[in-house]
Amino acid sequence: MVKEIERTGLPVVHMCTVTPISLTVGANRIIPTIAIPHPLGNPALDHEEEKKLRRHLVDKAIHAFTVDVTEQTVFED
Repeated sequence: MVKEIERTGLPVVHMCTVTPISLTVGANRIIPTIAIPHPLGNPALDHEEEKKLRRHLVDKAIHAFTVDVTEQTVFED
């Protein structure tokens, strides 16, 4: 689905826990996330720390939209 959306001219950021799958399906902008049951959070953290973690992941995704990519790119920390 990621590639189909990008074919229309809309950039896509794929946030996932298993980056090899994203690479296999052809996603161009990939943000690694936390864990399969909690991709955008960590229930072991207190509320404020989890909020910071989520904000950090979303900020990375927004940044990825601003980067011109010519090949698949994994945006690591």
